[in-house]
Amino acid sequence: QVQLVESGGGSVQAGGSLRLSCATSGYTNGPERVAWFRQAPGKEREGVAGIRPPSGSTYYRDSVKGRFTLSQDNAKNTVYLQMNSLKPEDTAMYYCAATTVYAGTWFATSEYEVWGQGTQVTVSS
Repeated sequence: QVQLVESGGGSVQAGGSLRLSCATSGYTNGPERVAWFRQAPGKEREGVAGIRPPSGSTYYRDSVKGRFTLSQDNAKNTVYLQMNSLKPEDTAMYYCAATTVYAGTWFATSEYEVWGQGTQVTVSS
């Protein structure tokens, strides 16, 4: 059974940093795309960043470019989202999602078959 488990959320002040982890398990060949989404209260879920584990290529939404960085540890089947220079508007529940489909739209939620339980990130001003 495929599973995604997130960790690393918390509360920080503006300008601070957090690192989120997404541990994947149960894949025979691994996911083709892993993405992070976030959802703030009263708002739609939005894509934040994505990575293709086989190649390591990454994709970011404009508002986090230069502040957020994706990386991976293939031995641990884990994807990391390093978040620096955090802003209050980054406050949200963050979800990791994965798909075995190579082609598609990075931040289309319907394209991801498996989701983690979410981890809360709160940034205070």
